[in-house]
Amino acid sequence: MALSFDRWAAVLVDYSTEVQPGDTVSISGGVAAEPLLRAIYRAVLERGGHPVLLPTFAESQTDLFNVASDVQLQFISPVERWWREDADINVDILASTNTRALSGTDPARQTVWNRARAELREIAAQRAARGERRWSLTIFPTAAYAQDADMATDEFASFLASACMLDRPDPVAAWRELSARQARMIEWLDGRGEIHVAAPDTDLRLSVAGRSWINSDGKRNFPSGEVFTGPLEDSAEGHIRFSFPVVTQGREIVDIRLRFAAGVVVDASAAKNEAFLIETLDTDPGARRLGEFAFGTNDGIDRWTRNILLDEKIGGTIHMALGSGYPETGSSNRSAIHWDLIRDLRQGGQVTADGEVVLRDGQYLI
Repeated sequence: MALSFDRWAAVLVDYSTEVQPGDTVSISGGVAAEPLLRAIYRAVLERGGHPVLLPTFAESQTDLFNVASDVQLQFISPVERWWREDADINVDILASTNTRALSGTDPARQTVWNRARAELREIAAQRAARGERRWSLTIFPTAAYAQDADMATDEFASFLASACMLDRPDPVAAWRELSARQARMIEWLDGRGEIHVAAPDTDLRLSVAGRSWINSDGKRNFPSGEVFTGPLEDSAEGHIRFSFPVVTQGREIVDIRLRFAAGVVVDASAAKNEAFLIETLDTDPGARRLGEFAFGTNDGIDRWTRNILLDEKIGGTIHMALGSGYPETGSSNRSAIHWDLIRDLRQGGQVTADGEVVLRDGQYLI
C-alpha cells in the first residue's frame, strides 16, 4: 500500500494527540521525513493549533559527539528546554538515514549527554503523567530502516502501513478496537501481584502489586500495541536471556543476558558490544533496575526489524526496560536511560500472573 501522508498526519493529529485550537505543537524529525513533517504541519494549522517545525539533519548528532567539549555536550538549548517544559504537544518522527552513524562514538561522551538531560526528561514525564503534555512518536520509512529490517524500502513502507493500521478503511476505529481489547486485558491484570516469566534460559519473577497498567493504544507510540506497568523497584529476581539484539545509539548489542537480585542487575553479559552494555548499566543507580514490564499485542508487527519502536509491540512477546519508569504506572525508578529489551515467547515459554497463565507460546489465554 502506498502511504498517504495526509491520512497518516490526520490520525496523529486527531486521534493520537487530539490537537485543539490554541495548542502549541512541536513537530520534530529528520529532514528525510519532510513529506510527513509538512503534512502534520498543515493538519495542525487546519485545526487551529500553533505548529513549530524542528527539522534535524542527518548525522548532526555524530558531529556533536565528535567535536563538542563536555561543557557543550551538557548544554541544553532554549528550544530543547521549551520542547520538554512548555509545548502542549510533541510529535516526533524517527527518520534516520544511517542507523549506525554513532557506532564509532565514545560511549562515555554519550553518557555525559544523556545525564545532562535526565532532569529535563523527568520534567517531561511528570507533565505527561499529569496530562499537561501530549506526545506521539512515529517512524518514517527510510531506506536505512528498511535495510535494518532486511526489506526493500517500498516493502518496509507497506509493512509500516499495516503496523500503523493505515491500510484499514477507518484507522481510528481500528485503534479504538485495539484499545478496547487491551482494556479488557488490563481489567484482568489489575490487582495481580507476582509476574513469572519462564522460558529457555529464563526464569524471572517480579512484583507489580499496587502498580497501574497502561493501555498503549496508538496515543503515544505510533504504531503501538502494548500494555505496560512499572515493576516494584526491588522485586526482580532471577535471570533472563533476551531474544533479539538491542539496536541503540548506533550499536547492536547481541545476546543480552541479565541476572537480577533484589531488583538490581548483578550480572550482565552480551556476545557483542558487552562493554557498551556494562557502561550503560553504570550510567546511574537506576540504570540497573527495571522501569517497565510490558506485553506486546500488535499482530501487524510479525517480524524483527531492529527498531525498538516496532519490535517491542510484536504480538506474543514481552519486553522490559532498564532505567527510568513512567510515573503514571507508579514507578519511582529514575535514570538517564530507558532501554527496552525483548523476550520472544512465540517459540516457547510462558508468563503467569499470580500463578494463572497470561501468555503461552505467543498466545494470550486470558
